[in-house]
Amino acid sequence: MTQDHRFDDLHIETLAVRAAVERSQYGENSEALYLTSGYVQPTAEVAARRFAGDEEGYTYGRYGNPTVSSMEMRLAALEGTEAAMGTASGMSAILMMCMGLLKAGDHVVCSRSMFGSTIKLIGSDLAKFGVESSFVSQTDLKEWQAAVRPNTRLLFAETPTNPLTEVCDIQALADIAHNAGALFAVDNCFATPALQRPVAMGQTSSCIRAPNTWTAKAV
Repeated sequence: MTQDHRFDDLHIETLAVRAAVERSQYGENSEALYLTSGYVQPTAEVAARRFAGDEEGYTYGRYGNPTVSSMEMRLAALEGTEAAMGTASGMSAILMMCMGLLKAGDHVVCSRSMFGSTIKLIGSDLAKFGVESSFVSQTDLKEWQAAVRPNTRLLFAETPTNPLTEVCDIQALADIAHNAGALFAVDNCFATPALQRPVAMGQTSSCIRAPNTWTAKAV
């Protein structure tokens, strides 16, 4: 869900409760729970455009839901990003990011103290599809820099890490990535935007994960 710039100047405490889709005609104080799987379309032509992605509008519950849109809009506002996308789990969010950014022959640099399932996904599962990876010390910037190759497309950090709670220098890693023409992603699951906003710290970080959600800022 794309960020609503009406909320740009509000404090984070206000964003946490006010950034959301517009109220319905009933004027509810909190956004409603939309439990439907499908949506009525005004015309067949509009439906065709919406299902093709040529026009905004809800079509099917798996593709979009006003309740989920409120959560995505609120998280994007809290993180200070342009958009957010909710997923069913944290690992599915990481897989979605990797599948969207990487292809066979690309290289990823990650911290070796990241969540174990993340290490397996990137180091083993993506390797089956030709994506190379290097794992480095969370806190040693020289190791990150030395691991960068001509085909490096992504630097991926989790900070603090799970379960070791190691932190990294977000700004310095963003600089290393961008100087190499790569993207920099931050798993922000532990801290959340209440305690850490990687986009503001790294200026042009590409992706930031909160639990089960990715938010994005263009680079």
